[in-house]
Amino acid sequence: MNLKVISQYASCIAISIALAACGSTSTDSENISADNTANTVTAEKESKAQNVFNSIPGPVEATKILKDAGAKYNPKYLNPIENVSKYSTVTARALNLGVYSADLSFTSVFDKTQESMLYLKCTNNLATGLGISGAFDENTSSRIDANMENRDSLLKIISDSYWISDSYLRNNGQAGVSALLVAGGWMEGLYIATQIANDTKNEMLISNIGDQKVSLDNLVALLEIYKDNAGVNDMYNNLLGLKKIYDALPAEAETADTTKSTEKNSVKLSPEQLKLITDKVSEIRKKMIQ
Repeated sequence: MNLKVISQYASCIAISIALAACGSTSTDSENISADNTANTVTAEKESKAQNVFNSIPGPVEATKILKDAGAKYNPKYLNPIENVSKYSTVTARALNLGVYSADLSFTSVFDKTQESMLYLKCTNNLATGLGISGAFDENTSSRIDANMENRDSLLKIISDSYWISDSYLRNNGQAGVSALLVAGGWMEGLYIATQIANDTKNEMLISNIGDQKVSLDNLVALLEIYKDNAGVNDMYNNLLGLKKIYDALPAEAETADTTKSTEKNSVKLSPEQLKLITDKVSEIRKKMIQ
């Protein structure tokens, strides 16, 4: 092989290496760009989700509203404790951890000690099944037992345990599961409220049910973020059906006072509107606990 051929051969190799290097750099750059875009989208999703999470009341807040409205305790409103053994999927466990958290709050706010401990066991069972530790465990049980005579401390312990569960799921890559937990707790609170309102015709409670439109909008927005996750889409679609009923309600009026501040007037539900909401909530809740 003469020097000219060798030179040409070497040149071809050099060009091939250079082209390969350019191709590799371009691909690496595209991969890095895609990763950055994915990270940005994830960060934006998490930021939006956090804002929505913060705007949805927890079970303790919901049950306090029931108590303040003059509601009376009735165990028929609660998810039976024997149902806990039925929940074996992640979706069912997350939804019903929310449900039982609301039921635990309900029994506690009405000073039902024995029932509270039974519902605490249910929440612990489901939290353990989801891999959550330190939320509704034996330590929580001991703290609840020690604070049975102090309702405010008791409810704070329950509230803290609920949000510990929420935080654990979100911090461990299960934000969609956490959204189901929040949805389950909120829906159970609304279910209990509608059942009591229909039994008692309590005007304050009926008014509060009408005021849940904003919370529902926020909950739907939260589930929409994770609707591609397994189990979330069904709950999302169920809540869209409830949202249609709320969207048909008259908007809240705002009356300006002499100091230029505004005061919201609660939506007053007609018996027909209350029935529509009650029936839809019952339908969704039945699917959640079955």
